[in-house]
Amino acid sequence: MKWLQSNPQKEEKPRTGSLHTSGGIVETPNFMPVGTRGSVRGLSSDVLSRAGTEILLVNLFHLWLRPGENILKGSGGIRPFMGWKGPILSDSGGFQILSLKERRKVSEEGVHFQSPYDGAPVFLSPEEVVRFSGSIGVTIAMVLDHLVSPDEGEKKNREALERTLRWAKRSLDARESVSTEMALFGIVQGGLDPELRKFCAGELSGMMGASGATFDGYGIGGLGIGESPEERVSLVSAALESLPEDKPRYLMGVGYPEDLIQAVGEGIDLFDCVLPTRNARNGMLFTRSGRLIIRNARYGEDYGPIDKTCSCMTCQSYSRAYLHHLFRTGEMLGPVLNTIHNVTFYLSLMKEIREQIVIGTFSKWKHSMLEHLNSRGNHE
Repeated sequence: MKWLQSNPQKEEKPRTGSLHTSGGIVETPNFMPVGTRGSVRGLSSDVLSRAGTEILLVNLFHLWLRPGENILKGSGGIRPFMGWKGPILSDSGGFQILSLKERRKVSEEGVHFQSPYDGAPVFLSPEEVVRFSGSIGVTIAMVLDHLVSPDEGEKKNREALERTLRWAKRSLDARESVSTEMALFGIVQGGLDPELRKFCAGELSGMMGASGATFDGYGIGGLGIGESPEERVSLVSAALESLPEDKPRYLMGVGYPEDLIQAVGEGIDLFDCVLPTRNARNGMLFTRSGRLIIRNARYGEDYGPIDKTCSCMTCQSYSRAYLHHLFRTGEMLGPVLNTIHNVTFYLSLMKEIREQIVIGTFSKWKHSMLEHLNSRGNHE
C-alpha cells in the first residue's frame, strides 16, 4: 500500500493525496462510514457507493465472534461477504478493551474476554488480530492497542501506552508471516498528555519488524471520549510532530463535521465515526447551516428538503414534513433515509475539503464553513 501526496501543495498543513491499496484507490482526506458488524445500519453496499463512499470500516472483534472466520472465509472474505468492492479497514478491538472492561482481563499476552454475545471465554492477542485480518481479506488492519480512559490517571495511561508499543512490535513481526497484501497501521496512544503522544508517535515511526518492515500508516486513538476540542487539537498536533509525512494519518472515532474540518487543518488524512449513522437513527440531521432535529414540531409542515444544497436521494425526493412523519410514526424508512443523508453529507464535505485544499483556499473556507455549521438556525 502507498499513500501518494498531491503536488503542488498550496496549504501548509492540510494535504491531499491518494491511498493506493489492494482494494482500490482512496482520495484523501476521506471519511469511512462505520459498518461495525459488516453492515452500515440500513444501507446496502450499492447505496453507500452511490453516496460517494470509497472505503468502509468494520470491527474485527465483533466479526471474529460473529459470524466467525469459517463463514467469512467460505464467502471469499469480508468484502464479498458484504457485497462491497472497495477497500475495508478493520479496527482491532482496542476500544472493546475500554467499553467491555467488566468483561475482560488484560495481560501481556493479550486480552481475555467474556463474549458479549453468549458469555463464552475468548482470547485475543496482537498476533491473532493480524492473522485473522489477513485470513478474511481486510485491506488495512489496525494493530491491537490497549485503550484506557484518560481519567484512570497518568500511571495507568503510561502502562497502557508501553503495552501498546510492545504489542505493536509483535504485530509487525506477525505481519511478516501473513501471505497477503494487507496493510498494517500502528496506533498512537498516550491519554491527555501531549508529551506521551509525541513519544508514542516517535516510537511507532521508528519501529521495524524482524525483516525491517515498518507500518504502512498510523492511527491516533483514544480521542473523542471526553476531551475538549482544544485538548484534542493539542494532542493531535503533538502526535503529528513525530509521525512521518509520507504516510497516511488516521484520527480514529472522531467526530462532528467541525471536528473533521479542524483535524484536516492539522494534517489528518482519514476519519471514521458512528455519529452520522447513530444520530440519523435518533433524528439528528447534519446540514450546512447546523444540526436539524427532525422530530421537532416545527418540521411537521415544512415541505422543503433537509438541506437544499444536498444532492442525496433523500433531499432530492423527500421533504422535512415527510421525514418528521416517519419519525413520529416509527416507520423504519425514516432512519434509512436519514442515514443516507447524513452519510452523503459527510462524504460531500470531505470532497469539498479536498477541492479547497487543491486550489489553496482551505484556510479561508474553513472559517466560513465553521460559522455556518455552528449557526443556531437549525439547532431546534
